[in-house]
Amino acid sequence: MDPLKEHTTGQARVAELLERERQLFADERPRSKELFTRAGKTLLNGVPMPFMTEWPGDFPIYVADAVGAEVVDVDGHRYADLCLGDTGAMTGHAPAATVEAMMEQFRRGASHMLPTEDSVWVAEELQRRFGLPFWQFALSATDANRFALRIARHVTGRPKILVFNWCYHGTVDETIATVVDGIPGPREGNLGPPVDPTTTTKVIEFNDVPALEAALAEGDVACVLAEPAMTNVGIILPDPGYHEALRRITRETGTLLHLDETHTLCAGPGGCTGAWGLDPDILVVGKPLASGLPAAAYGFSSEVSERFLAGWDAEVSVTGGLGGTLAGNALSAKLMRVTMEEVLTEDAFRGMIALAERYTLGVRRAIDNAGLPWHITRLGCRAEYRFRATPPRNGTESILSEERPLMRFMHLYSLNRGVLLTPFHNMALMSPATTEEQVDLAVDVFDGALAELM
Repeated sequence: MDPLKEHTTGQARVAELLERERQLFADERPRSKELFTRAGKTLLNGVPMPFMTEWPGDFPIYVADAVGAEVVDVDGHRYADLCLGDTGAMTGHAPAATVEAMMEQFRRGASHMLPTEDSVWVAEELQRRFGLPFWQFALSATDANRFALRIARHVTGRPKILVFNWCYHGTVDETIATVVDGIPGPREGNLGPPVDPTTTTKVIEFNDVPALEAALAEGDVACVLAEPAMTNVGIILPDPGYHEALRRITRETGTLLHLDETHTLCAGPGGCTGAWGLDPDILVVGKPLASGLPAAAYGFSSEVSERFLAGWDAEVSVTGGLGGTLAGNALSAKLMRVTMEEVLTEDAFRGMIALAERYTLGVRRAIDNAGLPWHITRLGCRAEYRFRATPPRNGTESILSEERPLMRFMHLYSLNRGVLLTPFHNMALMSPATTEEQVDLAVDVFDGALAELM
């Protein structure tokens, strides 16, 4: 479906505008272009990580400075940052309290493979925010998910996990799977999967209760790994009653419920778990937990903790696939404490959510004025517009509604006018440092893009 076919010349118009914006982007960023050319001689594909090539334009911008909710590139362009490191910098860049704490802690040692008082405070605060009593630390949500899956298999004695089609939980091997026409298999682009994903994983669509019942009925699934609301394929909210059904069915089948709140932390201080009163057995949170420095945590219910410790032998389990030399280091613990104590506070979330509401209303108004069959969905301080009239209910509906050239134009148009969006989808995220002026700029730029398309 062409979302513009009833309103403009459609794909030809998008292609024309996209070419114009590509040229404008290149002309105005000679220093970034020069660095990208230079990087091609030493960095694979010219970037430190492969997905950095997904930014719009023929090369990524190179950052000179990032403070608060603003990024400055090496060519001197300033951007209102609504990407925020795809949630990693949801705190805003370089919050003063975190910077001060980082310098102070680094002088006293960053990593010594021993616990600190800060680690106790962090676990207590995570317990308060999310409700799970026991916690462990990692350096990324990917690692935390990987370790938690091992524990789920260990305590249940079951071999498989269940994920939702087009989910994202980092680079965890078992989760990079999909189902096409009812047939599960590796997702396109899954590089060198160690085994056929169907060996370890069942995949169903989000919001499909009968499929969930059928998949768990065989009793071979250790845990369901899910975001409370899907985010990395666009925001997909749960149907009314879905989480109640998910919790009931997992309990009836002896399956653990493992929630990944790494992106959905945007819903509030306790993520969707706190905002919606969810009751998982395992929970993972990462990305902004230490103001953008590597840190993550994974928590467990009392029952899971007891079952885990019943089979724990420190001497033989030290290489059991959990943790790492730098996990739970003193610097990460200090920054997690300061982030929760002084940056991502309840007051901060109230302001961030209000800004997301402001953005959502402005974008919805622009869509309505243009008469386009699009919509926008908000989850806490995150909002995302989509090129379809109704919100998708699952990953397949979401992926089929993607219009890559149109999305690339919208992103590049925004970038050329000082607004930075997440490259993978049309998400705008608010931080404690985001201002109403930045939100209004983003809405005005979005409105301008629609005027060009029309």
